[in-house]
Amino acid sequence: MANSFVNSRLPKALFLLLAICATIYFSHYYPLLPKVVASHFDQHGFANGWQTKQRFFEVFVGMTLLLTFLVFGIPAIMPVMPKQLINLPNKAYWLGAGRFAASMQFLSAWLSWFGCAVYAVIILAFDFAVQTNLRSPYGPNPRRLWYSLVIFGAFTVVWTIRLVGRFCRVPDTPSI
Repeated sequence: MANSFVNSRLPKALFLLLAICATIYFSHYYPLLPKVVASHFDQHGFANGWQTKQRFFEVFVGMTLLLTFLVFGIPAIMPVMPKQLINLPNKAYWLGAGRFAASMQFLSAWLSWFGCAVYAVIILAFDFAVQTNLRSPYGPNPRRLWYSLVIFGAFTVVWTIRLVGRFCRVPDTPSI
């Protein structure tokens, strides 16, 4: 189980699947929306900001591209960037010879999982806006967004503890 969280192939595949499904899903709803859509909501789910549907989906595409860079680009850049630019506790140990590749693999997987979690929340938020515009004035219950944020918050806490726990400790070295 722990090994699947260190391998970045699964979360990267999941991210691509999310992106493909979101593209198909939102492409279906795009022609059904009015030219101007409610795009921002208060804590009770009431619209308080609007934009053209084209701009609304441009923002979604931009967020998708940004997260694609987080999931695929940063892990590809990290191994070739100067080590002084990588901010890790016990950096000398974890980026040292013999541990560098494993550290990069771990960071790649965890950035990928985090990117998937952020993207899932973004998809849910955009879907909330789409469904609200289609069923106005009675959109979906805004509690689902709050639940997704609580789940994301819990994921972020666990993600951070796991990340810090991995790099804050340096295994005891056997004495000669």
